[in-house]
Amino acid sequence: MASINPFKDIFLSLPKPEGGEFGKYFSLPALKDSRIDKLPYSIRILLESAIRNCDNFQVTKSDVEKIIDWQNTSPKQVEIPFKPARVLLQDFTGVPAVVDLACMRDAMNRLGGDSNKINPLVPVDLVIDHSVQVDLARSENAVQTNMELEFQRNNERFAFLKWGANAFHNMLVVPPGSGIVHQVNLEYLGRVVFNNAGILYPDSVVGTDSHTTMIDGLGVAGWGVGGIEAEATMLGQPMSMVLPGVVGFKLSGKLCNGVTATDLVLTVTQMLRKHGVVGKFVEFYGEGVGELSLADRATIANMSPEYGATMGFFPVDHVTLQYLKLTGRSHETVTMIEAYLRANKMFVDYNEPQVETVYSSYLELDLSIVEPCISGPKRPHDRVPLKEMKADWHSCLDSKVGFKGFAVQKESQDKVVKFDFHGQPAELKHGSVVIAAITSCTNTSNPSVMLGAALVAKKACELGLEVKPWIKTSLAPGSGVVTKYLLRSGLQQYLNQQGFHIVGYGCTTCIGNSGDLDESVATAISENDIVAAAVLSGNRNFEGRVHPLTRANYLASPPLVVAYALAGTVDIDFVKEPIGTGKDGKSVYFKDIWPSTEEVAEVVQSSVLSDMFKSTYEAITKGNPMWNKLSVPASTLYSWDANSTYIHEPPYFKNMSMSPPGPHAVKDAYCLLNFGDSITTDHISPAGSIHKDSPAAKYLLERGVDRKDFNSYGSRRGNDEIMARGTFANIRLVNKLLNGVVGPKTIHIPTGDRLSVFDAAMKYKADGHETIVLAGAEYGSGSSRDWAAKGPMLLGVKAVIAKSFERIHRSNLVGMGIIPLCFKPGDDADSLGLTGYERYTIDLPSNISSIRPGQDIIVVTDNGKSFTCTLRFDTEVELAYFNHGGILPYVIRNLINLS
Repeated sequence: MASINPFKDIFLSLPKPEGGEFGKYFSLPALKDSRIDKLPYSIRILLESAIRNCDNFQVTKSDVEKIIDWQNTSPKQVEIPFKPARVLLQDFTGVPAVVDLACMRDAMNRLGGDSNKINPLVPVDLVIDHSVQVDLARSENAVQTNMELEFQRNNERFAFLKWGANAFHNMLVVPPGSGIVHQVNLEYLGRVVFNNAGILYPDSVVGTDSHTTMIDGLGVAGWGVGGIEAEATMLGQPMSMVLPGVVGFKLSGKLCNGVTATDLVLTVTQMLRKHGVVGKFVEFYGEGVGELSLADRATIANMSPEYGATMGFFPVDHVTLQYLKLTGRSHETVTMIEAYLRANKMFVDYNEPQVETVYSSYLELDLSIVEPCISGPKRPHDRVPLKEMKADWHSCLDSKVGFKGFAVQKESQDKVVKFDFHGQPAELKHGSVVIAAITSCTNTSNPSVMLGAALVAKKACELGLEVKPWIKTSLAPGSGVVTKYLLRSGLQQYLNQQGFHIVGYGCTTCIGNSGDLDESVATAISENDIVAAAVLSGNRNFEGRVHPLTRANYLASPPLVVAYALAGTVDIDFVKEPIGTGKDGKSVYFKDIWPSTEEVAEVVQSSVLSDMFKSTYEAITKGNPMWNKLSVPASTLYSWDANSTYIHEPPYFKNMSMSPPGPHAVKDAYCLLNFGDSITTDHISPAGSIHKDSPAAKYLLERGVDRKDFNSYGSRRGNDEIMARGTFANIRLVNKLLNGVVGPKTIHIPTGDRLSVFDAAMKYKADGHETIVLAGAEYGSGSSRDWAAKGPMLLGVKAVIAKSFERIHRSNLVGMGIIPLCFKPGDDADSLGLTGYERYTIDLPSNISSIRPGQDIIVVTDNGKSFTCTLRFDTEVELAYFNHGGILPYVIRNLINLS
């Protein structure tokens, strides 16, 4: 049982200079252990948490020693518990979390426990950033109209979250229209240091979106976890993790004139992908860090998932403190933060001699060599220097279909498709830009690139350049602050002139909410097999994500988005070829519209003011009129509506008893899907719009929902029936069972029928057959999505056998009771001669005590093949989850047993 904290002797008072105290804290220097001085700053945060929460029950003294001895223990993949200070939810991921909490209350009630024990035990910040459908691009009234449309579409979902805010304690809900969750976290929610009833400790956060890492730029340790893991953390369970290695990334020099933070992050992403940082922390250090603004750091930290790291961490320094003051944190709060971090050796002061920090491995980048670039056409780490873009594009047209290829025949590469766009002549070619979007938390929190984009628009307007009207342009700032400084600078009018009207404050094109293309444009693309392009300032450009009709998708800085929109094509050499013809009849080149670093800095200095942040976030707590009008019941148990197509009671706890079900073997399972490498959560999890011919569409139509009211999968994450039908429904799915045919189908092996994945899965379940999935490397990469695990579980998938897994997705599979297995190095389905038409038996011991993390497991097929896999339950805690049938039943049984 829990005991008194064995580290109570280092629980000290932190005095104020003027007398009195800020509060009490667990002092790392008071341990007088020289090993701590060499620990990476990110590991010191894990250490403080372990010391503060040490009760020799959930967290033990030996756990603390493992972290102090990090230099020796981290290479051994040791397990530690971690209790984050808070949990961050976005509404799309927050709805299923609140649904699960409501279900757990019901289950607790049925099993005779106290349902009111199901409450968050750590602070939960839930930001409704209501991903905006860009249906009203190029409209002056887009923001208000989109907001009204969102409330009309999502009234039930928003009301459910408002009910949750009232029903559960310790949960803050930020109403719609406030901004993108990660920017709101950076500008408003991030505490840096908590003062909780007089106890001081570092802010740390896990969030249900992989880009939670953006907060690492503020010196707050944060990363994405599965929604399932987040829920357990909310309920007071320590998060089990492998003590990570830390890559020290030294930055020197400074960025050259005209080079943006986006250019830097795409360069860093490529370097770190090449180095290999999956499962590791990356910590940035060196004098070059001091040259980066907080917004630039946040841009780099945001893309941690794209370079594969758990975190991209920037320790707190003077730049951090200046940003906290700029964004409206009080003088008293900032003073407390600095005093605490200095006292606990968590503050970097470049004016003082630096104690050498030890890292697991090292990288270095001279910022002066970073050059303008974009990434694509299908992956965020496929960086292309701007000067090489035209050549790279033609290489992609020539190359076979793949991450860098479209296999367009030589004789077809120059074809021009002419069409009528609302009475005016228009044309498209391969590489024509049809979507240009300034979007995503990665860049919209950065005033330099946002105002840089506006300066490009201004110069273009003055020279007489104009974006073609058939290009779908949009601007979705991450918070209302951006609007305030764009208006103060006088530059918003130029963005408007080029079609970049503000459409709303939330995730848009980056998450697939591009809305429809004009019918004439869509027809021209689809009927002529044009490889059309989207250029967006996002962090994700996986195939099929941005828009079904844009096969080429490039990530670029906001100013480059404007530049490519003006050019109208990605098939251009910005160094040699003109972007267009000015009003004086002369050619206009890239250099003519590109602002200098000094120009951008000047407008940032005069336009971005502290009062903007204060007034924007003071309004948050008041809500908006549409939110305040929502009426919700006062009950603590939710009244489920069986007819609802938004909120539905899932079957996770159906027939649950107090006794754990124990481990399950897999016998004679069919292969539901056979995949190659790089299957992302975008391929697995329902995302974007609901296709009119999909099983989810059929379900909605049968319940009287018109196609215009389908909304997106994200908005319906609270309904398991729809999400199960949308699992593996991506139109770009490549399933080897289909012999090269692309689409969301599979072969039902007993009959040979080609069916939707959902229909095949239901047929297997109805006949009493289990299923597995075969996959290649990096299975589950991309955004953390609990539905990428919940969906397969509801389809009846019992195991996934892959070459390797993305960290969060593997954890989510475990949380839903699905067995993750890895082929041995050098093996994969092809090398072992597996076609996917076999039946698979995975024999596991029936007693959980006979199973070890990482042990070898034999898989046998019905045609006599057998091969050895590694069981990817990585910790004893994960085995306990598996024994209980998943993490949520484990939590419920534990809470009842502790009653």
